[in-house]
Amino acid sequence: DYKLTYYTPEYETKDTDILAAFRVTPQPGVPPEEAGAAVAAESSTGTWTTVWTDGLTSLDRYKGRCYGIEPVLGEENQFIAYVAYPLDLFEEGSVTNMFTSIVGNVFGFKALRALRLEDLRIP
Repeated sequence: DYKLTYYTPEYETKDTDILAAFRVTPQPGVPPEEAGAAVAAESSTGTWTTVWTDGLTSLDRYKGRCYGIEPVLGEENQFIAYVAYPLDLFEEGSVTNMFTSIVGNVFGFKALRALRLEDLRIP
C-alpha cells in the first residue's frame, strides 16, 4: 500500500525539491491518493531492491512524496498529482538520470489507466 508511505499531504515543499505535476487517470477502484502515491513511489524509491545495506540508507530521505491531489475540472476521474522529489535522489548534474527516474517505467504502472507529466520545476 503505497498510500501509507508516499502520500504525505502535510509535506511542505523545499526550495531544493524537484516538483512535478502529473495528470493521472486511475484504474477503476483505485483512489486518487493511492494513484498519486504510486506515481511518487514508482518514480523514486518504491522500486529499490531490498539489500543488506538498507540499514545504512534512510529511504525517507530519498523518497518522492505525493503532497497534493486536485481533480481536473471538466474531466471525469482525472486528477493532478503533485510530487516532490529530493534533489539528493538524483545523480548530480545528470539530467538523463533525473528524467529516467521521473518519466521512466512509471508510465507503464498497472494501477493507472493514463499518466502524463504536465509540469516540472527544477531548482
